Amino acid sequence: MKVGAIGGGNMGEAILTALPRAGLKEAGDLCVCDIDPRRRERLAREHGFRVVDNAGDVLHFADTVVLAVKPQDLDDLLDAIAGSVTPDHLLISIAAGKALAGIEARLPDGARVIRVMPNLPAVVGAGMSVYCCGRHASTRDRDVAHVLLASFGKVREMSEELFDAVTAVSGSGPAFFAYYAQALAEAGVASGIDAEAAEELAVQTMLGTARLLAEGVFADPASLIAAVSSKGGTTVAGMQVLGDGAVSDAVQHTIDAAARRSRELSG
Repeated sequence: MKVGAIGGGNMGEAILTALPRAGLKEAGDLCVCDIDPRRRERLAREHGFRVVDNAGDVLHFADTVVLAVKPQDLDDLLDAIAGSVTPDHLLISIAAGKALAGIEARLPDGARVIRVMPNLPAVVGAGMSVYCCGRHASTRDRDVAHVLLASFGKVREMSEELFDAVTAVSGSGPAFFAYYAQALAEAGVASGIDAEAAEELAVQTMLGTARLLAEGVFADPASLIAAVSSKGGTTVAGMQVLGDGAVSDAVQHTIDAAARRSRELSG
């Protein structure tokens, strides 16, 4: 199996670089197309990928092709490559908000398609990817997608009906967590800590907390909160502010807005 990506941005690059790192593919079995000649040159130089400037060339080279363009560019791309798609191709779309039905409608009958919502932590091998299969994807296609996605993080298969919520929670989630880290650091600066130290405190605390939860040291977030909260202590004082409902409401409104935009993108 040869793998290609149409779109060599952050996610396309992260997916392709994960495969050799996981021992699944050699760089020579990977092909990427990007419209930016400087990015093509860097991808070839740094990773040893085969690079091309025409999307059709990726389909001629690879049988598994990741569609890693921006959502607003996907329809034009599908129209451009439809004539090159054969029954031998598995297409994996990571375009946020673009539904399977709309993708399949622009491709030849029987096209094998899998839709994926990955996220940016894939760049450091800590991604969260959720996928669903199109009407003609086989069991083997499902297995191929799962192995490919697992090379750069955790993977779940979920119903496409949930993808707008998935996009909001895990696709957009890194930006929301980064916003909180920024706010935490800024509050530290306002309390007298220098900016560099405040950012380190915020980021490392977020990283360590995530590991405590991910590695099962605590059963759930509520258990971790209870462990840190001593009666009458500093954490309880802070949690009384967070727990007044304003933060929970803001998070719900944030997820609702992101999910609503995902629905709009899917038409």
